[in-house]
Amino acid sequence: MAAPALLLGFILVLACFSDTCFAIISFSSLQRTLVVTASHPQRPLKAGEDKITVTWGLNQSFPAGTDSAYKTIKVKLCYAPISQVDRAWRKTHDNLSKDKTCQFKIVKTPYTTTNHTSEWTIERDVPTATYFVRAYALDAQDQQVAYGQNTDAKKTTNLFEIQAITGRHVSLDVASVCFSAFSIVALMGFFFAEKRKGGKAQQ
Repeated sequence: MAAPALLLGFILVLACFSDTCFAIISFSSLQRTLVVTASHPQRPLKAGEDKITVTWGLNQSFPAGTDSAYKTIKVKLCYAPISQVDRAWRKTHDNLSKDKTCQFKIVKTPYTTTNHTSEWTIERDVPTATYFVRAYALDAQDQQVAYGQNTDAKKTTNLFEIQAITGRHVSLDVASVCFSAFSIVALMGFFFAEKRKGGKAQQ
């Protein structure tokens, strides 16, 4: 009887330890204490070329000490709802460990009490979609404790579109055209040379 009781006690202790070390953090539990803006050209942006300037800081309407636990800011590029439809790999989940809304890191930097700005060149592997920007405040354990984003709660305002790299390059297209033109000229030259040789042979 002692062995099963000991085993049960060990399992309970382990479960408690797991809950402490791997606490579930839900997005709905976070306060929106950060003000985030994203500046960019007012047109569809191109992956690998265009830049986004992100600015964030503490919303000054909150009382002093609100940011006492903030140690790091992580800014991410996130899918807007319109680009999540029928795409389970982009699904929003309240449990942040399972959430797939924000998959692209823009910057991670120590938290400061003053507003901070960072310019980010859109990475080449970002797919075509509609996006927004979100910033998380992390504590000393690197866990999310607050957030801010450049859109409203329903994620319908200040959205922007990014177009993925198509795989074709202008220089390659130009080279292809030049090669095709050269091939045609060479073929015509060969044809006329052979025709001339045939005429001389008949003489």
